[in-house]
Amino acid sequence: MRIWVRCHSPWPRRVCGSVIAVDYAEEPFTVPAKARSGMNERPNMIKRYFGLYPLAQRIEDKKRGVGVQRFPIASWALCAVMLGILIYELVTNSKAQGTPFSLKPAVNPMLGPSSSALIELGARFPPCMKNVTDFPITTPVACLNNTANPATELCSLEDICAFGGFHNETPDQWFRFITPIFLHAGLIHFLLNMLAQCTVSAQVEREMGTPAFLILYFAAGIFGNVLGGNFALVGAPSVGASGAIFGTVAVAWVDLFAHWRYQYQPGKKLVFMIIELIIGIAIGFIPYVDNFAHLGGLLMGLLVGMALYPIISPSTRHRSIIIALRVIALPLIIVLFVVLIRNFYTSDPYAACSWCRYLSCIPTSSNNHCKG
Repeated sequence: MRIWVRCHSPWPRRVCGSVIAVDYAEEPFTVPAKARSGMNERPNMIKRYFGLYPLAQRIEDKKRGVGVQRFPIASWALCAVMLGILIYELVTNSKAQGTPFSLKPAVNPMLGPSSSALIELGARFPPCMKNVTDFPITTPVACLNNTANPATELCSLEDICAFGGFHNETPDQWFRFITPIFLHAGLIHFLLNMLAQCTVSAQVEREMGTPAFLILYFAAGIFGNVLGGNFALVGAPSVGASGAIFGTVAVAWVDLFAHWRYQYQPGKKLVFMIIELIIGIAIGFIPYVDNFAHLGGLLMGLLVGMALYPIISPSTRHRSIIIALRVIALPLIIVLFVVLIRNFYTSDPYAACSWCRYLSCIPTSSNNHCKG
């Protein structure tokens, strides 16, 4: 390399204006291989979840939609499992009534099995879970093969509740808070839920990772059924993964507001999410679908999202606020579960909130104007 030197000092004139040759080492400077690989290395799942890599890179990942992991393994697996269970539901109804879709004595608007079939397969149905004053265990129920109205083929409540019955004792099928998550009222119900699960829920799983996603999914789904068991009609079975999916929708809301400045067109995204929420609530008035499961899943999703969702904190103050919200959310989750489960088994929810049933029921003569 050569440098031209101008002289502004008392140096000899023969030096000024001359060209000076500067020799460098033959081998150029290089970044050490270990450091270079660290610059290009993708942080592992644990580092991404806990934010143990540079803030600028985390922000860039958020803008690009890059989350904790690349593939939503659990979302896809759950879709496959639920498809298999839906097929089993339709086969069960076909064996009993001669058709996979219930058409008599009442048409299932979701193109699925009868209410008796849904109860036998594990729907949330309070008379199978506890003593219900208005629905004692001696109440006859339409059998799976009944197609007449009024019913001519009658079975005992214990037979319809299946799963080994309760031996003429107090109904205690507590697992019906869980099993409805895997069931669907019919083909239409399944397609709507899986559309949401393979889009919104799948992206949430990418953002927070499979372990945290599964905690969110089942906490929201179970709590939705607990809330529905407290306030929905006791004589109406309820099924669906809607509560769990609404939990993931709630986390998408947490992500939107927590990372508003990093989102692409957040205003448009907000409008779309509001429309999506309204449609979901409207679907909750259809038979066998429960708005309380939706609302309960949404509430639990907000709390679990605040507790577990990885949020970027650009400042110490912001980080302190997030930590405080996480600390508050955890005990709230526990309290809500304990209080509502206890209330389900020991109290009459209708006495505490006589109008709540209308959040999931349109009064008609067929449901005794939401009173039975």
